[in-house]
Amino acid sequence: MTALERENASDYLEGLMEGFVAYDGDWRMTYMNAAGERLLGRRREDVLGKTWHEAFPHAVGNPVDHMYQRVMRTRSGERMEYYYPHYARWLEISASPVRTGGVGVYFRDISDRKRAEQAALEERRVYRAIGDSIDYGIWICDRDGRNIYASESFLALVGLSQEQCSKFGWSEVLHPDDAERTITAWKECVRKGGGVWDIEHRFRGVDGKWHPILARGVPVRDEHGEVSCWAGINLDISRLKRVEEELREADRRKDEFLATLAHELRNPLAPIRSGLQLLRLSPPAGEPARQALGIMERQVHHLVRLLDDLMEVSRITQGQVRLRKETVDLAGAVHAALDASRPFMSAAAHQLELDLPVEPIPVLADPVRLSQVLSNLVNNAAKYTPDGGRIRVSARREGDRAVVRVRDNGIGIAPEMLPRVFEKFAQLPGALARSHGGLGIGLSLARTLVELHGGTIQASSEGEGKGAEFIVSLPALAATTPPEGSGR
Repeated sequence: MTALERENASDYLEGLMEGFVAYDGDWRMTYMNAAGERLLGRRREDVLGKTWHEAFPHAVGNPVDHMYQRVMRTRSGERMEYYYPHYARWLEISASPVRTGGVGVYFRDISDRKRAEQAALEERRVYRAIGDSIDYGIWICDRDGRNIYASESFLALVGLSQEQCSKFGWSEVLHPDDAERTITAWKECVRKGGGVWDIEHRFRGVDGKWHPILARGVPVRDEHGEVSCWAGINLDISRLKRVEEELREADRRKDEFLATLAHELRNPLAPIRSGLQLLRLSPPAGEPARQALGIMERQVHHLVRLLDDLMEVSRITQGQVRLRKETVDLAGAVHAALDASRPFMSAAAHQLELDLPVEPIPVLADPVRLSQVLSNLVNNAAKYTPDGGRIRVSARREGDRAVVRVRDNGIGIAPEMLPRVFEKFAQLPGALARSHGGLGIGLSLARTLVELHGGTIQASSEGEGKGAEFIVSLPALAATTPPEGSGR
């Protein structure tokens, strides 16, 4: 090599971002560039002319030392990545034999890359741990919906390998009744490319049982907003299903018990009512006896009404109620309901405001059941309104709906209770003192009957002490339909 060539080579090596050192055949350092000084933390004048082991005694016997020895011996280049505790950094090192009999070494700092790789590896471990902790884990599909990863927990459940589960292999263990539906829905979700995957289906486990799995997933998008893959979870909901079934069975048994209880309690009430009627025909002497008779009659009547409510809710829950629908004028149904509620209203000295349209509003309904719903709402308003209160009942056609509103200025409903007022046996705070012994099932019955008519019922209140409003909305028939059961 000429002097000019050596000078050009030196300029090239000095301009590198990589470190470079050269050793002769006796392992004496003959050259170190500026990047080498920076990366190794040594000045050239301190190491040039020294042997490899003299200049870097901390490296004696380490994997890099062994690699250098092999390169010198075999005259074949090698490369390795090594973490130097002495420098607290990762170096990528390439050693090659040179024509003069020595070894030339390039090295560069790869600590940032290694930290990123380590972080990614740790992240994968965390995600894998999360996936394995879920019954039964996570999955990843490519942009076309083909599976590329399923957590070990899911694979262990269905007895598939990662390779068998790839692409659409997981469909092999889907329940036959769910397979076509699932595959079709999944491909459609992928085709649209922007939705959320959410489905419940069954997978055959290695235990031979069908496991209900709730599958959910979302598209993962790149920096351009394009779907790069899909990621989601498979959640085994077997325990949840068992609990749901147990709750349904407990609810069914409760309804059966209530129906049996109501029926058995009505039997002894029949002769009691008959006896009271006979006493009324031949009233006992004395005012105290007559007052006692009146009290017994009222309490027996009240008890019969409670038992009727229990039997009613049991029949509805068990699907034993059959509606006898006919064309009914909404105003007529309101009047029928008020006739049933008027004694209760009068006893509390409530003021009734009635706002009904002149033109008929026909609906297809069971007149008895519709009257029962509206009467229930009026009675409910009367119960929870202090004596001498105001109750307003209005009916209107709103688009294709027939709407009845029952508004009172009573005790109102607290915001936290509004979502619960239609639940069975729900009672407002302090309601037992005001409800005249109601069981808290009237509004639940009303909601069920309204829904059986294809309608909706909702409650609103501005808060305690500010009254409440209940709104029933039913499908209205065309105005030209003649009412057959107007009730008036």
